[in-house]
Amino acid sequence: MMAVLQADWNYPTRVWSGPGRIAELTAACGELGIGRPLLVTDRGLRNHPMVRSALDHSPTAGLFADVKGNPVAANIDAGLQAYRAGRHDGVIALGGGSALDAGKVIAFMSGQTRPLWDFEDVGDWWTRADPAGIAPVVAVPTTAGTGSEVGRAGVILNEATHQKKIIFHPKMMPAIVIADPELTVGLPPDLTAATGIDAFTHCFEAYCAPGFHPLADGIALEGMRLISEYLPRAFANGADIEARSRMLAAASMGATAFQKGLGGVHAIAHPVGSFFDTHHGLTNAVILPYVMVYNRDAIADRMRTMARLLDLSQPGFESVLAWVLAFRRQLGIPHTLAEIGVNTRNAAVIGAEAAADPSASGNPVALDAVTLERLFRSAVAGDLTLKG
Repeated sequence: MMAVLQADWNYPTRVWSGPGRIAELTAACGELGIGRPLLVTDRGLRNHPMVRSALDHSPTAGLFADVKGNPVAANIDAGLQAYRAGRHDGVIALGGGSALDAGKVIAFMSGQTRPLWDFEDVGDWWTRADPAGIAPVVAVPTTAGTGSEVGRAGVILNEATHQKKIIFHPKMMPAIVIADPELTVGLPPDLTAATGIDAFTHCFEAYCAPGFHPLADGIALEGMRLISEYLPRAFANGADIEARSRMLAAASMGATAFQKGLGGVHAIAHPVGSFFDTHHGLTNAVILPYVMVYNRDAIADRMRTMARLLDLSQPGFESVLAWVLAFRRQLGIPHTLAEIGVNTRNAAVIGAEAAADPSASGNPVALDAVTLERLFRSAVAGDLTLKG
């Protein structure tokens, strides 16, 4: 078995990778000049031993543990109150994608004077921010899915409009990431699967997105190879440190690759999560094959490469689709959105919101609201016949 070693990477940011690296949390804060960090995490981890351990390794830290599974603006406001009341000078964002996104946005907003929605990822709105008002962040992922630890944005739900908004700034990228696979050992099999296929979807959509970006394509391909090999192992044995380590790397690779673009899977998943409060990674995992089928003609050439990557006996799209469906079954992923509590009552609105989502523009086939509504209905019903 391959040894799991500690390693330091500087791409796309500084990543301290390996078992036991959480013990270096104080050193990470010190390198960034953080003397009084605010540790931001989600409600489910408030009393978890890993949070207690992190606080032990950073004794001057305060704790804000009131982030929802789909973080909302009120969570950011409350986090900012805690940040300012505690006179903090940096953030430790610890948890899954929700906590990482919220922690980054709290750090970003800590020195801004304009309201949150003024920094939505629209055009050059990010230039409205005062870069000097962005506090440093140490990111500590505890799931291997979103890759938010190496991202320059945070997804926040506007509850007034039921829209997920992307808050972006180049300096939102955490300055140091501690990727300690021991922190992911306790993740149950269902969340291991959902977050893992989320990472796979990031790689897949980035690889299929149009445009010339061979760096992203290469990273996406290797990310998918790692996930195909190591996610079943992490799912079957949560204590498999090698598998957990490789999945953390693959999650960061997915987020690095999707700077090229995403696509219809994420465009639909964002409003579904807004209306039904579903787990983002699980939602992506369910929707993926429906968008694959719609995009079939546009991605056929790339699926030949995918089939070789996955060592499939037959080349081409049908072989890759069959593998994806079997991979989902192996990991206990439901086949339909209906199975995770989603119905078509707001189908037209979800189609319209999906069309407005920035991810839609990265799809290899042009999408409009009507088509996205049909794709959403197909995913609810389990109908894999809609083709572009």
